[in-house]
Amino acid sequence: MSLRTVPPDTLPTTTCEVEKVQGTGKNPCPILYPCSLPRSMITICDFQALIRTMYYKKDVERGAEATFLWLMEEIGELASALRSGTHEELGAEFADVFAWLTTIANVKGIDLTDEITKKYGKGCPGCGKYACNCPDDVKM
Repeated sequence: MSLRTVPPDTLPTTTCEVEKVQGTGKNPCPILYPCSLPRSMITICDFQALIRTMYYKKDVERGAEATFLWLMEEIGELASALRSGTHEELGAEFADVFAWLTTIANVKGIDLTDEITKKYGKGCPGCGKYACNCPDDVKM
């Protein structure tokens, strides 16, 4: 697995530019604040490959069940940061949770980009809209 690069001219620069990717000319993305992405960014696919390159041997030896316990510890740290952490601490904990989730996907042979695209690539899995209008009590 190799890291792919995204051409800089395809990256969002001011707001979320989903329409460039989808070619619809409309922006279904609910993100209304300026993107904080640098001119080069890492995709989910790139991140999964990076985590695999750095940690796969250790992760497989540890196994998915033990790795899940590490994920739960990181979720606890994220909960603490949500209650009383700084913005920087919160960001670091989100990154840690995503890294451990990615690790489990690697151990189990799950391609996160594929699965995310299948489940969410055409909108909400329940109603099919980009701005979900499912009842609040429905979990997707």
